[in-house]
Amino acid sequence: MTSSTPERIEPPLTAGERAGLESWLDFHRETLALKCEGLTDAQLREASVPPSKMTLLGLVQHLAEVERNWFHRVLLSEDAPTVFGDPGGSGADLAEADGGFTLRDDLTKDEVFARWRAEIENSRKAAATRELDDTGTLPPNPSPLQGPVSLRWIYLHLIEEYARHNGHADLLREGVDGVTGE
Repeated sequence: MTSSTPERIEPPLTAGERAGLESWLDFHRETLALKCEGLTDAQLREASVPPSKMTLLGLVQHLAEVERNWFHRVLLSEDAPTVFGDPGGSGADLAEADGGFTLRDDLTKDEVFARWRAEIENSRKAAATRELDDTGTLPPNPSPLQGPVSLRWIYLHLIEEYARHNGHADLLREGVDGVTGE
């Protein structure tokens, strides 16, 4: 893969709160990249745990949407479009339909990873000038969670989101080529 995956750095055992949160989030971001490293486009698109249609590349797409949602729509209150949008003019927005898991046939793995990496950088920029207690607003949605949400909570939620999906990635990768660990 041509993603130029940075080395995954273990979070420090002693750090301030913000440095700890940011380093754990970066650790989990890079764990996902490592789970995908060395696979072909076709392998990244394999749904290896039937009947699920979840794929490694679908996880990357989904997490790009998650990054945009929490840091731009929620924290900054931006009316940001979805990262992957409407595949081929079908009228269906992938992120709204299924959280961004559905793969677009017209995008290569390199394009998906580039968009995900760009969203990570955009998230870092969005958070850089804010304090952990600064809030964004959850828009009305079907979830019971609504109202103000702190940057601290967003960091914690994204750590949980990546950690959960990295568990999925473990199983998917093992099903694709038998590789475990990381």
